[in-house]
Amino acid sequence: MTAIAVIPARYASTRFPGKPLANQTGKYLIQHVYERASAARSVDRVIVATDDDRILKAVASFGGEAVMTSERHTTGTDRVAEVAEALGLHDDDLVLNVQGDEPEIAPGVLDELIERMADAPPTVRIATLATRFDDAGPCDGPGSPLDPNCVKVVLDAEGCALYFSRSLIPHPRNSQGRVERPSEWLLHVGVYAFRADVLPKIAGLPGDKVVQPSTIESLEQLAWCAHGFRIRVCEIHDAAVGIDTPEDYAAFVKRVARSASIKT
Repeated sequence: MTAIAVIPARYASTRFPGKPLANQTGKYLIQHVYERASAARSVDRVIVATDDDRILKAVASFGGEAVMTSERHTTGTDRVAEVAEALGLHDDDLVLNVQGDEPEIAPGVLDELIERMADAPPTVRIATLATRFDDAGPCDGPGSPLDPNCVKVVLDAEGCALYFSRSLIPHPRNSQGRVERPSEWLLHVGVYAFRADVLPKIAGLPGDKVVQPSTIESLEQLAWCAHGFRIRVCEIHDAAVGIDTPEDYAAFVKRVARSASIKT
């Protein structure tokens, strides 16, 4: 079984244009992600999938592999599917979708996702990650289970996703909707492992009239669930901080500088 990590990266971003090429740490942001994915022992190959020549050249400058993909893709998964199709993979090979704004993702997390997917029954063709909210964290506001930017997931008895939502699911009826222990909720971590044969089947599904929740919530994985694709959810102990805004990136730069000063 081959495991390929694909990192979708586009230049345009509403909140942070040019994010993959931010380089205040001395490395492009996309380079940080590429190096973390490459450090996973179970990953055989890492490819950046982009639609921008500037990103293609940046990846080449640090010796990484990148390919140009269509400008028409509306999701990272569609971009990953195009790359996987061109590679001519076997049905059971694994393709990871690693977000291009996760410069601190732990390589071991990717290894764990691959291992868990390898043990999944044949009916499960997609896997993803989740982590418990921290009880030491906020009970409301940004970063809490009540934050719509934090996607929650509810699992069935076999550890597969029942539903994903930006809303608070499950609803805490006994506390009248208040969060008292954040760890009762699971935070979805947007890294996926796909069997190669499932990618052509799910590419473009969010546009289907049958999958209204995916459009309403702006969560493409709801389209997969609506069409009967089971998603195994692997729980991890903690998750890396993604870079969504210039402020997130500034905090990341400070963490990198702090780490460098500790090592010297």
